[in-house]
Amino acid sequence: MKYIIPFLLIILLTGFSCNKTKDAQEVSEKADSLKLDANRIENRIGETLIPEAKAAMDNWKEYQLVDEMLLKYYSISTLEALSNADELSRLVRMMKDSIKIENLKKPNIIARINVLENETLRLADMATIPSISKEEVKEEVNNILAIYSAMNSKINTIYHSESLQNMLEVDTEVPVDIQETTTPPPYLYMDRTKRYNNLENQ
Repeated sequence: MKYIIPFLLIILLTGFSCNKTKDAQEVSEKADSLKLDANRIENRIGETLIPEAKAAMDNWKEYQLVDEMLLKYYSISTLEALSNADELSRLVRMMKDSIKIENLKKPNIIARINVLENETLRLADMATIPSISKEEVKEEVNNILAIYSAMNSKINTIYHSESLQNMLEVDTEVPVDIQETTTPPPYLYMDRTKRYNNLENQ
């Protein structure tokens, strides 16, 4: 009996020590994960198309390609964001040059697409600057996603207005005007006078 108690104590101490080591490893893994996350740009999914708008856009291949590419930018590393910047700007230009849907040939839609193209070109320029900071890349990606969301919001407004008009059977050539309830377009407040740090020192 006197040998059993010390034996049990040894087993308990060994088990406690293993659990402590395991907990330390889990904490270390979580810390490593947080370090990796610091290099990623995370955003909530922005405005998506309502069913009526989505149905109208199904045959617009260039829009679909941009949408597919930008979905990746909601959770992306800074390196990936810069590596894909040229391709993104090319796809946005193709989208701008291929508008065939009459409902979208409106100044407020074209203006948003133009701003989106300018911002994607700006991101592509950043990829050529070795000393560009992660914060500047993150800010630019956030701007691009905000503009894209604003564009989708306006598209939704157009098709919601058209749908409402059809429901009310309004006999008029002018669609019902629905005021947007979203915040003002983010590009109205963007500072484009700021220069990159490395350019200021040249």
